[in-house]
Amino acid sequence: MALAPSSDEAQLLDASEIELLGLMRRSTNYTFLARVCGPGELETLAVYKPQQGESPLWDFPEGTLYRREVAAYRLSRLLGWPDIPATVVRESAPHGIGALQLFVEAEPGRHYLHGNDHPAELWERVAVFDVVTNNADRKSGHCLFDAAGRVWVVDHGLTFHVEEKLRTVIWDFAGQPLPPGLRPDLERVLGEVDGLAELLARAELRRLRGRIEAVLEPAWRFPAPSSGWSVPWPPV
Repeated sequence: MALAPSSDEAQLLDASEIELLGLMRRSTNYTFLARVCGPGELETLAVYKPQQGESPLWDFPEGTLYRREVAAYRLSRLLGWPDIPATVVRESAPHGIGALQLFVEAEPGRHYLHGNDHPAELWERVAVFDVVTNNADRKSGHCLFDAAGRVWVVDHGLTFHVEEKLRTVIWDFAGQPLPPGLRPDLERVLGEVDGLAELLARAELRRLRGRIEAVLEPAWRFPAPSSGWSVPWPPV
């Protein structure tokens, strides 16, 4: 299997033919493992999440989860962190429009709560990203370790809500200030969030900008869990 260079991953996903290989049955929404084949005999595996396979939720607008997946990826690219596999909107797909994300072959059983030997700086970035995206579902199993030890974070469908929704297993930094090294990236991205307008509602963009501005305040500290609801279930 010939893989595309990393700089071309999104283009490969966007222009490739999609062959569904099977349903990933442990997912809440319909999620498929797919093979994508592009020009020059390039091919790779991907995860396909069609809009019509999204389970209705009482608090998130119907049919928007796939767009939130793509918005999270694009924001991570603007910031330069954390590592999220390339993710695109695909209209021409077997079950209609949805998100198509590069598949990460993860080490079985290794995730945030098990086998976490990475420096705190990596998890600080993930934690800040979850605050500004208002991630309502950061499970430990959404932090994947590949064979080289690189950490990829996935499953960002429950993000960018206008109401406070933060639910995560990463509370290690509660009460600590923003790491100084992250400030320039957040300041820069403030002027670039309007580029997500095709994926998020205007109110969601305003709240995203407001959360980034709040994190940049000198008095800001990493939040602490307020109740049992603050940790997703199951945590993995």
